[in-house]
Amino acid sequence: MTHPSSIAIAAQPARAHAALRPALTFKLALTALFWGGTFIAGRVLAQSMPLMTAAFGRFLVAALLLVLVACRLEGGLPRLNRSQIAVTAFLGFTGIFLYNVCFFGALARIPAGRTALFVSLNPIMTALAASLIFRERLGLRRWTGIGVALLGAMVVITRGDLAGTVHDFSQSFGAGEALMSLAVLSWAAYTLGSRKAMETLCPIAATTYATLWGLAFLSLGAAGEIGSVPWASFGWRIWLSMLYLGAIGTVVGFIWYYQGIREIGPSRAAVFTNLVPAFGVILSAGLLGEPILASMLAGGALAAAGVSLTNRK
Repeated sequence: MTHPSSIAIAAQPARAHAALRPALTFKLALTALFWGGTFIAGRVLAQSMPLMTAAFGRFLVAALLLVLVACRLEGGLPRLNRSQIAVTAFLGFTGIFLYNVCFFGALARIPAGRTALFVSLNPIMTALAASLIFRERLGLRRWTGIGVALLGAMVVITRGDLAGTVHDFSQSFGAGEALMSLAVLSWAAYTLGSRKAMETLCPIAATTYATLWGLAFLSLGAAGEIGSVPWASFGWRIWLSMLYLGAIGTVVGFIWYYQGIREIGPSRAAVFTNLVPAFGVILSAGLLGEPILASMLAGGALAAAGVSLTNRK
């Protein structure tokens, strides 16, 4: 999943007491559903084409649409100075390039539902990184939440066999889990980098430039793959998955999420992102026929409780 929740939190003033309209509730819940669906669409692409090509296709669609959105809503994209070029390039490398290479790499190796549950670690790793880099004080409650969330993640990763993993770590933590862990770290870096970007850029401009940078980085890797991809043999599911990832999972989700940010503030809107792992597991079971393990339910619940405890004011 790639979503702009971290940028939004840094960008807009909170409206803690604004009424939450039913229509907005529906849009924010549907956004979480869309982001949960990116794991299913990503799984389809990851099993059909090389990783760089899959990520490049997704963000080619997203970049074209985001530029149109920027022109429509912001009157175009601003010219960047050297500092803005550097920070948006950093965002493109971490949040678009590195995150999505790891995202598709993980989906090529492990089930979509299992991959989706790693998303619950994003806010936890971001909080830890902020504590180390910006010296943010977490406090006992937030440290407790981080511990609970990490325990939940370990239950998911080890499939409930924590003791057995101590003796054979490779049995539970393979290449797919390692790639998704790296994706979580890259998203934390993207989140922290977005703070600098949002000092001088609006959310749409920052995200559009980050996407364009990420697309440029992905094109370098995809250049050697595209010629060998059997495009003519791809069925509708593959093309629909790519369109879904770029248009629905990225652009529509982005616009609706920022509507929530404007109306009710970032903290309340961000609560809806906790639905993403649950939707990812449910959709992977319903659309891909993946099993839902008891360890996934227990670990996912623990991770969600930890995230809620960490983010509670």
